[in-house]
Amino acid sequence: MRLRRLSALVLALAAPPMAVAALVACKPASTSPSSGDAAAGDAASDASALNTLDGAALYGSLCAICHGADATGYKADNAPSLVNPTFLESVTDDQLRRSITDGRPGTSMAAYGAIRGGPLKPDAVNKVVGWIRSHGSKPISLPPRGTGDAKRGAQLYADSCERCHGTAKVRGNAVHLANPRFLEVASDEFLGWAIAKGRPGTPMEAWQGKLTDGQIDDVIAYVRAFNKPPPVELLPAPTGKEPLVINPHGQAPNFKPRSTPCPKTANQPDAAPCIPDERFVSVEQVKEALDQKRKIIIIDARPPSDWMRVHIPGAVSIPYHDTKRLEEIPNDGTWVIAYCACPHHLSGDVVDLLRKRGIKHASILDEGILEWHRRGYPVVAAPGVEAPPKEGYGLVPPSPAH
Repeated sequence: MRLRRLSALVLALAAPPMAVAALVACKPASTSPSSGDAAAGDAASDASALNTLDGAALYGSLCAICHGADATGYKADNAPSLVNPTFLESVTDDQLRRSITDGRPGTSMAAYGAIRGGPLKPDAVNKVVGWIRSHGSKPISLPPRGTGDAKRGAQLYADSCERCHGTAKVRGNAVHLANPRFLEVASDEFLGWAIAKGRPGTPMEAWQGKLTDGQIDDVIAYVRAFNKPPPVELLPAPTGKEPLVINPHGQAPNFKPRSTPCPKTANQPDAAPCIPDERFVSVEQVKEALDQKRKIIIIDARPPSDWMRVHIPGAVSIPYHDTKRLEEIPNDGTWVIAYCACPHHLSGDVVDLLRKRGIKHASILDEGILEWHRRGYPVVAAPGVEAPPKEGYGLVPPSPAH
């Protein structure tokens, strides 16, 4: 999509042992994968202009910050490699399109398709798919899978997968396999290939020879048996006219932002000076400010499709890829808090833009909306939307490799 980041663009199995798939987290980057991307940053601020860009520029504008300019992944939020050979040879173009279009609800991977409230029309989605496809293995014909037994698969999963992928109710540091959108697009053949062949260069080892074909089928059957939440009907799309200021007559909040810790090298003689940058406000402080009816602006920096699914009450949708409405933010000392699900990258870009405009009281909601929602804090949610699963901290994290 912790997500430390936007999203995930596609299903990619590049996670710890028996990782079965991962989606790509997307967001803008300063470095584009092609020499023609110099204009991509300017165009990315205008959602309509995004659709005129080529695949390389679209990738550079929306995805490279997490997956890297070369798509080798792990730049943010454990976003996987999109050029891993066993992934590209097993994923279909339709899987890629649906992953980009529909996203992974409840994760940092938003829906980027216009049909879901995102910025990309079908032609633009196809251009991103084409760019990804041009950077590695061509799809192959995958062997058919047999019918597994979910009861037998449960023990195999507990022994070999759970420490990284968690359970249906607790998310590990690898891909959460109970996500219904993931289960919709990942075929049994895709899952079986990922388990059998692994993801070379990552902690996702090849289980062929360690598990029989029948045991792999059992694991697939168990993953398929994860409960699916009811369908969700989205909230109305944001109009761009929603009031910016919450409690306009209230007092200013008494926030005490935290800083990113200085690196361990900060005290070395030749190290550059480390100036603490107080840019993170905890979810507890923002919750308290709302309870006390303090004057505040809250920005949802995710694509509108995520705002239409669930958002903090009073939050305005100003997505990272279309920031024109930031010009309306008053520079009068009002506190501005931006959030995403990454939990910091998309909102961090928005805060950087605000600070460049001289708005000093602009900070990031620490740990983002997913943590806010997990804690049971107030949200405006579409029918059927539930809080995201708990995170299983301390599990084995993915390795920054192809």
